[in-house]
Amino acid sequence: MTAPPAGPSQPLSPTHRPVTVRPSRSVAAASRTALGALVRRDLRVLWKSFGQFVARTLVQPFLLVFVFLYVFPTIGQGIGGAGGSTGESDFATVLVPGVVAISIMFQGIQSVAIQMSQEFGYTREIEDRVQAPCPIWLVAVARVLSGAVQALISAVIVFPIAAVVHAPGVHAHLTVHWWIVVTLIPLACVAMTSLGLMLGTTFQPQNIGVMFGFVVLPLVFLGGTYYQWTKLSLVHLGGFHWLQILVLVNPLIYITEGMRAAFTESTHMSLFAVYPVLIAACAVFLALGLRNFRHRVLS
Repeated sequence: MTAPPAGPSQPLSPTHRPVTVRPSRSVAAASRTALGALVRRDLRVLWKSFGQFVARTLVQPFLLVFVFLYVFPTIGQGIGGAGGSTGESDFATVLVPGVVAISIMFQGIQSVAIQMSQEFGYTREIEDRVQAPCPIWLVAVARVLSGAVQALISAVIVFPIAAVVHAPGVHAHLTVHWWIVVTLIPLACVAMTSLGLMLGTTFQPQNIGVMFGFVVLPLVFLGGTYYQWTKLSLVHLGGFHWLQILVLVNPLIYITEGMRAAFTESTHMSLFAVYPVLIAACAVFLALGLRNFRHRVLS
């Protein structure tokens, strides 16, 4: 006898059950996940050595304000013209935003350029990073973002120190404009880490000292840390304000002037110049840095 054919009401065997195929994640979703993982990894490493990070961040700004705003006025060698304590207080008002600006610049360059030189140099850690399931350029963007967070933390740490370390009778006249603070500082952090990406992928690891000597130091001394850009009009040659124009190629001058607008009532460069130039600097530095990064990785 032959068995009757199975009716439609009989259940299917496990081998005949329909299989539901779930769609895989999109490339964009996978890239976002990889980007977040790379940034979290960098911040986790930062957290494990946070004490060293704070010490490294505070040394130079603290020495600047301690020497210029405490030691010099105390020993009668004040800076700020012949205005006595008033002139010294005016100089303190100028210097405090400048110290915050250079802390952002140094931390942004160190956290990206120095790390890049090590990863492209003897550690070769970059070879592990570029194996992440995301485009090569996203690995560089993750480094820029994590560096920007470090630069932001450095600004938060440095500002209170710079605002209170003064000699008796010397007071920085500070007024916080929060809308400038919350918009300018993140922009400045990204601009400086983008600059760090460009420098770190341009200079060979053995030439990092050359980078600090010929790039970073001129940026600091011509970046308005110790003076206002508006005062440079007094430096002229036959009516031509050559220094005031020359420093406009320095991205740090826009950060220091923006910080003065954010923290003081002092005269400063127009914010209609500060914001567009910093946005353009971010775009240029990041584009050049990504191009150099891809070339270094693939070569």
